[in-house]
Amino acid sequence: MNTLMRSSNCMRFSHFVVLVAAGSTALFSAGAARAQQPVAAHHLDRSGHERVGKASFYADRLGGKTMADGTPMRLRGNNAASKTLPLGTTAMVTNLETGKRAIVTIRDRGPYVKGRIVDLSPATAQKIGITPKQGIAKVAVKPLEVPLADGTLKPGESGTEKQAARPDARTARLNRSARSNE
Repeated sequence: MNTLMRSSNCMRFSHFVVLVAAGSTALFSAGAARAQQPVAAHHLDRSGHERVGKASFYADRLGGKTMADGTPMRLRGNNAASKTLPLGTTAMVTNLETGKRAIVTIRDRGPYVKGRIVDLSPATAQKIGITPKQGIAKVAVKPLEVPLADGTLKPGESGTEKQAARPDARTARLNRSARSNE
């Protein structure tokens, strides 16, 4: 009888192992199927419309890390992150409290904090008056050039401001020439 009990227990154990193995395979298969499904990305806004919200800036420890566009995060650069603007967008960021502004290029995704619309490099944050103590500020983000899905660039609502902020080489020469004639 003792042998019969051992045989019976062994049989139960082997059924248990088979059931557990089958169950974990089913769970693994379901997990793999979920992992292969595309994750819903934030809707990219190619409208070129201005948006208002809070800006924050990257921590120094993120310097050199690879951003979403594959370039390294430069703490002294004009790079920025947005969840909704396409990578490569050039935008004017204006601190609504100080009136200071800077031109940035969207190279990364984020910020992932509710109410924030853009993460700036520390240098850009400093340029527009966001101090480390303050950490965040209310800003307006005006796209100047927005890359479209077909590879072309669409001027933003305020695309003409880009020309004023960044004159072309000919305009710069004319300005220098005018100053030297004075």
